[in-house]
Amino acid sequence: MTFRGGVYLPEDKDKTKGLSIQPIPIPERIVIPLSQHTGAICEPLLKVDDLVKKGQKIGEGKGLITSPVHSSISGKVIDISFQPHPLGNDIVSITIESDGKDEWVDNLKQNEDYLSVEPERLREIIKEAGIVGMGGAQFPTHIKLSPTNGNKVDYVILNGAECEPFITSDHRLMVEKSSEIIEGLKIIMRILSVKKGFIGIEKNKPDAIKAMQIAEWGTRNGDKSAIEVVGLNVKYPQGSEKQLIKSVLKREVPSGKLPMDVGVVVNNIGTVYAIYNAVRYGKPLIERIVTVTGDGVKEPKNILAKIGTSFDFLIQNCGGFSGEPEKVIMGGPMMGIAQYTLKVPVIKGTSGIVVFSKKSEKTDSNYQPCIRCGRCIDNCPMAISPNLYGLYAERGMIDNAREWNVMDCIECGICSYVCPSNRPLVQFIKYLKSEVKKQNKK
Repeated sequence: MTFRGGVYLPEDKDKTKGLSIQPIPIPERIVIPLSQHTGAICEPLLKVDDLVKKGQKIGEGKGLITSPVHSSISGKVIDISFQPHPLGNDIVSITIESDGKDEWVDNLKQNEDYLSVEPERLREIIKEAGIVGMGGAQFPTHIKLSPTNGNKVDYVILNGAECEPFITSDHRLMVEKSSEIIEGLKIIMRILSVKKGFIGIEKNKPDAIKAMQIAEWGTRNGDKSAIEVVGLNVKYPQGSEKQLIKSVLKREVPSGKLPMDVGVVVNNIGTVYAIYNAVRYGKPLIERIVTVTGDGVKEPKNILAKIGTSFDFLIQNCGGFSGEPEKVIMGGPMMGIAQYTLKVPVIKGTSGIVVFSKKSEKTDSNYQPCIRCGRCIDNCPMAISPNLYGLYAERGMIDNAREWNVMDCIECGICSYVCPSNRPLVQFIKYLKSEVKKQNKK
């Protein structure tokens, strides 16, 4: 099962795909950004010198599209100020110093019979837990699970493709927490009144496929299952929503539309695991699995990291750097973001930290004119024309880019990867999209 376009990339997952998830010591302090989601930035609910417990809500936003943030440790607030954010800008953040107790907040509400809870109440639990898309988009999950404009959802797909090179956080989660993921999927299916759910996993993860199949088999009623595990061809970007829907259901999401417009909701594996923990145990989203890897790290690991932990602390808990680092990326090498400081914290969308050493990272900032070879067009999974967008960006032709559907670009990075002229096509496209958004606001 697959989609048009795409590329076959070196996987580079061997360092961590067989390593179990490991906890690390509680950091002495954490920095919690008040924006870890799409939508309105949170306002702090605490002030400097306030005491806080693990799981306590410390920031909340106004408006429909927002998501609260919670403390991942117990301790004392020592600072509220602008701090570096891994997405590249400075964001108001709450710095908390640990008291070493790791003491949970008192009011966690558990639900043993969670599949009997009303859908609206389940949405509210997910909202209050601060759960967002953990595959990178960080869109508030309670909004994603609220169909609008009369849309009827036919299917739910769990995205276990994890097609980015190096990253294995979802892989290990499926191997080690398969039953919890199945239960999380059931919760989503109850919320949306959906009778059929799919779990899409690339075939390079046979242990994850087997684990999810065994967990799914244990929940069956009779011979028929409401949940199906689907093995997917190994091709990038198999984990992109629209490509995943095409591979699993053969449905096309039209230009300018969302998965819900074709009756589908897609959720990341980590997000579904967080939903289960929130609904069953009352736990907010305060930690996640982070793959720390690359040839620039001495001991690559899959780490259970508290939100707000610095990249530096995680790398030090992996033995530190191996040689001199050239580049540190949040996420994978195709869609990740290079960091300028290791003080940035783990946020809800941090799937991995990839460190490249100077000996492996070959950088060339010079690029040449487009030679019209067509490689970017042939490999584009969205069937658009990245070569034109590069020309439009250089000439400031924003209206032309809009007319040629630049907003359909998923920023997968394939065009830049295959370009023989080394053109920074993704950067060009991001610029064009930002200009289109500015025009839309006028």
